[in-house]
Amino acid sequence: MEERIKDYDLTEIQEGEDGKDLYPFQSEAIAKISEKLKELEDNHNILFQLPTGGGKTVIFSEIARRYILATGKKVLILTHRIELCKQTSGMLTDFGVKNKIINSKVKEVSDDNDYMCFVAMVETLNNRLQDEKVTVENIGLVIVDEAHYNSFRKLFKYFENVNILGVTATPLSSSIKLPMNENYQELVIGESIKSLVDQGFLAKATTYSYNVRLDSLKIGINGDYTVKSSEQLYGNFMMQEKLLRAYEEKSYGKKTLIFNNGIATSYGVYDSFKAAGYDIRHLDHHVGESERRDILNWFKNTPDAILTSVGILTTGFDEPTVETIILNRATRSLSLYHQMIGRGSRVLKNKKDFTVIDLGNNLHRFGLWDSPVDWYHIFMSPHQYYDDLKSDEIIERQFVYEMPDELKKKFSKSKDITFDVKKEYKKAMSMGIHSKNVIKDSIEQHTRMCKENAEDMWDALDLAKLLKDDIQDRIKHYSYCTIKTTKNYLVWLEEDYTRRLNSAIRKSFVIEES
Repeated sequence: MEERIKDYDLTEIQEGEDGKDLYPFQSEAIAKISEKLKELEDNHNILFQLPTGGGKTVIFSEIARRYILATGKKVLILTHRIELCKQTSGMLTDFGVKNKIINSKVKEVSDDNDYMCFVAMVETLNNRLQDEKVTVENIGLVIVDEAHYNSFRKLFKYFENVNILGVTATPLSSSIKLPMNENYQELVIGESIKSLVDQGFLAKATTYSYNVRLDSLKIGINGDYTVKSSEQLYGNFMMQEKLLRAYEEKSYGKKTLIFNNGIATSYGVYDSFKAAGYDIRHLDHHVGESERRDILNWFKNTPDAILTSVGILTTGFDEPTVETIILNRATRSLSLYHQMIGRGSRVLKNKKDFTVIDLGNNLHRFGLWDSPVDWYHIFMSPHQYYDDLKSDEIIERQFVYEMPDELKKKFSKSKDITFDVKKEYKKAMSMGIHSKNVIKDSIEQHTRMCKENAEDMWDALDLAKLLKDDIQDRIKHYSYCTIKTTKNYLVWLEEDYTRRLNSAIRKSFVIEES
């Protein structure tokens, strides 16, 4: 069958006639997309990938403008949040495209030729189409913003004979069970994060990762960690303390945006920071529109503001003055990982870089935010991508415990405070010594550390309590060596280690006194 070439060419319509001037990489993206639109059948769909901050709204607004001028047909733009509706409508207006928003206030839409472009919320449009309250004809192109969300799929049946252009920073579905290549036949890849950083269009990220044990987290049906298990982990005192310490070490005095995976966790963060004397606010989807507007205005105008949030600022939020992003959660979603970090990537005259603090082992799971990504492979083989993701156990095997600086000061009289369990295990095996001697040698070293830095036995026992994280790390690596990693075994081993350490400390002081 001979391939049909459409009789319009969007590249023939010049930039700047009615629209805005574009950056070279945006013009190149428009040319690629326009070529695909010209080549493809009307029932074939295109997915366009461009990093957060690259100007996807600018690009598809210009495409809408050109498409209307070239074809005389109408354009429908779909979004999943009201904020994105308003932003998109404003951008289209800037490009000279007269448009109408179909929101909850619009009960009916007739085929009114005064508007060649419509911007609609998914749920609202779906309800109006089901009730036959919308009679928009002559739609030639449907554009889907944040296309990786699956809520859009319910509308595709109404537009089977037109091209659909999906745009996203990450061509990976929000649900592992609903791959994007079922609805899109072509992928157009835009400029990479690294290229946009190198050209000065995005800020450069400096990432600090704090190792976190995630063995208590559960994976839900959507392929990501459940809110319930995340709340249990990140809501505990130790994790709240780790977050506060990370902020003070890497982001003190900077405008900071914190992402959490549960409302209770976020409130806990709010309470912890408030108790420490920091100016902080909490935001989630339950907050009313007026209060939310006030909070975001406060955040914008307060230089050292801290905002802790849950699932509400990953899309449709643009605050270039953010200096630090804290991932106070773990995720298996590459899309979410990029969206969260992307909130800090906007550049300003006096802002060329920003900080990322990772408290969910996300760096080890996905790599650096600006690392190269094979988007085509991910688009074509999403299940293979998920299968290849590192498990939490494999990630945690790579961790090497480093004692915090404040804790090191308490053991400053000891020459050596490290113990390489893997190295000592290999040495014991080569000498035919039982593996339990590795634990014995570790306890002896911890005993010396506590005794050398204490004034009396009680002081030494208090120091031993501070070694909890170090003990857990040594036991974990010992369990990897012995291939015994059940949770009950690890709990028993830690309790036994602590009991033996306390006993050894007491004996060392009794012997000294006698």
